[in-house]
Amino acid sequence: MAGPGSGLAPTRQHNMPQDAMPTPSPAGLPVLLPRCSSPLVLLEHVNLTQPDQQLATLFYVVGLGFTRDPFLMVGLDNMWVNIGRTQMHLPTGAPQRLRGRIGLTVPWLRHLPARLEPLRKPLAHTAFDVRAADEALLVRCPWGNAFSVHAAPPGETLPGIAYVELDVPAGTAEGLARFYTELLGAPASLAGLGDGLQRALVPVASGQSLRFVESRAPLPAYDGHHVQLYIDPPEGAHRRLAEHSLLQRDRGPQDWRFTDLVDPGEGRALYQLEHEMRGCRHPLFGRRLVNRNPAQRQATYRPGEDELPEAPSPRNALDGGGTPP
Repeated sequence: MAGPGSGLAPTRQHNMPQDAMPTPSPAGLPVLLPRCSSPLVLLEHVNLTQPDQQLATLFYVVGLGFTRDPFLMVGLDNMWVNIGRTQMHLPTGAPQRLRGRIGLTVPWLRHLPARLEPLRKPLAHTAFDVRAADEALLVRCPWGNAFSVHAAPPGETLPGIAYVELDVPAGTAEGLARFYTELLGAPASLAGLGDGLQRALVPVASGQSLRFVESRAPLPAYDGHHVQLYIDPPEGAHRRLAEHSLLQRDRGPQDWRFTDLVDPGEGRALYQLEHEMRGCRHPLFGRRLVNRNPAQRQATYRPGEDELPEAPSPRNALDGGGTPP
């Protein structure tokens, strides 16, 4: 299965810049993991409600350089934002905040501060913030959601969601690893973080991951945000979740949800995070997502380069060049 930012070779050179190797995340992991045989095929979207589409457009489209989906959810009650082969889903409503951070990769990382700096004034009344950390950029959306933005792998032309890292209560990582391994069939692993804390790592076949990092700090109450993953095959996990009475919005193996993450041995509740699960026969699987080239400008317009290519041209893969997006 292709990852969140891979595809066919382009037919012509585009003026998209390329950056250096991805940097490790704050938890000491590579941004993208090696591809593996996990039944979790793709982490396709994160869903966070937000109250103002204008501010969301400033942040996600104008600032970060992503693309509003032109075909679906084009009204005022929801907006989908394309990030390579992944998306942010942003229904209009009271703001939700993910209890952790979302890791992104972009080919234009070195130009991102210049894109984001002009947003400080129009977003001054919000939680928006941006600062450098090692070789990543730490960004907060107008409603306080945290993003770690990393350089895309060399030659990659599409951005993407690389990981979702969740803060979880101390003492839950081991049970969370069992949950994903035994109920979803994903090869989750544990790592010590020092001071008696652990991290559970859930790999996705695409190289993406879910990361559960234990913390002794108080956590906010869960507010209903969700992640969406494709799973193949879905039948076994669907059956096991049903046996534990964990299914919600169950439309069959190709479309189901769950929120409660429990220790499958003890039945102890560990964490809440709604998962929207789809099988690979779901009609949205593999849907082509349009990604504009944020380097295009009216004054320097280059015909045929409105859309990002799905793989690097030979020159861009070698020289790391390009003009600022």
